[in-house]
Amino acid sequence: MMKETREKPKRAVVAAVQLSSVSDLEFEASLTELSQLAKTLGFEVVGRFTQKRAQFDQTAYFGTGKREELRSLAEDADLILVDHEISPSQARNLEKEVGCEVMDRTMVILEIFHRHARSRAARAQVEIARLGYMAPRMREAAKLAGPQGRGRSGVGGRGASESRTELDRRKIRDRIAELERELAAMGAERKTQRARRQERPGLARVALVGYTNAGKSTLMRALTGSEVLVANKLFATLDTTVRALHPESVPRVLVSDTVGFIKNLPHGLVASFKSTLDEALEASLLLHVVDASDPGFERQLAVTEDVLKEIGAKDVPRLLVLNKIDHGGGEASLRALYPAAIVMSARREGDVATLRDAIVAFFQRDLVEAELFLPWTAQQLRGEIFASCQVLEERAGNEGASFRVCGEPEVVTRLREQLGRKS
Repeated sequence: MMKETREKPKRAVVAAVQLSSVSDLEFEASLTELSQLAKTLGFEVVGRFTQKRAQFDQTAYFGTGKREELRSLAEDADLILVDHEISPSQARNLEKEVGCEVMDRTMVILEIFHRHARSRAARAQVEIARLGYMAPRMREAAKLAGPQGRGRSGVGGRGASESRTELDRRKIRDRIAELERELAAMGAERKTQRARRQERPGLARVALVGYTNAGKSTLMRALTGSEVLVANKLFATLDTTVRALHPESVPRVLVSDTVGFIKNLPHGLVASFKSTLDEALEASLLLHVVDASDPGFERQLAVTEDVLKEIGAKDVPRLLVLNKIDHGGGEASLRALYPAAIVMSARREGDVATLRDAIVAFFQRDLVEAELFLPWTAQQLRGEIFASCQVLEERAGNEGASFRVCGEPEVVTRLREQLGRKS
């Protein structure tokens, strides 16, 4: 029997220039994050390479002497991962000098998004970002090709003196325009769906937001009892998932899981993925989930705050959730530092119950108590009363049943109108 052969993972060296304005702690955290991104792509990190400089080298990112050192280190690697976005010419020159492929931070993140996107909208958004990233790099590659890329005019082909590169750029522009039209149509569909949800009284919305790999999907599964993807990787979730809080409450609460945030997210992706964060804008409450076991969680807090401001969600009420406390982080000290936060582990049932109670309490604060009378001739409305209100007491009489309920004002008003018509 033939043995099944598995392809060996690509070996990568993570590399970066530390500018004088960047602290050692921030620099180390960013390099560690790049290593985690490499892991998400299935790469094996076999080395780290750094240089301190006042500014990046304009030719090939690293200084001349350091490029020689990197060449020696790269002999045991398949590619170099650079922890900054570098220009096409810098990438090309660095590849020539070190002798292996170079991927900058932006390309790494784009590749992760490309592999993990599932929905039509996410795939379209990723393709737009990738095309925008590749266009200038195609121009750089054309410089190497020289004048042979220029072709003759032809029917249905390139116009007079239109080079292959110009044709490719035109195709990219056309494809981006096509994808943007598709996204606009999908956006209209999502708006219609949200409008329908808003028309349904007794429905509340919560969105999980936070840094990538903070445990949002695990928490989503714990709160809703749903089988959503859970993986110990950055950007495991790229598509918005919506499920009902379980057990169901009054009012019924919908919980949304959103794409994670990350420092230095490529601008093209910030713009493209705003639509996946629309759930945060539509929500009445944000659960800001933080990996409290990460020594740099305060930096992650700041990144999430910046992204929420950027998408216009900074004024949406939020509840800070310090998650993964079972992995470390000092539970007592965190409770002292953040008294208003929920300090928890998504894997502990008691902690999840506490968070669920806090969510329900938030949405029940504006509920009103009311008396409803249901004639025996209108029993078909009994199920709706129990579905949309919390029934505190039920009393049976000769003409029908009286209910003391707790519910949203508009729900109670609507039920009274329906019961009035049945009387």
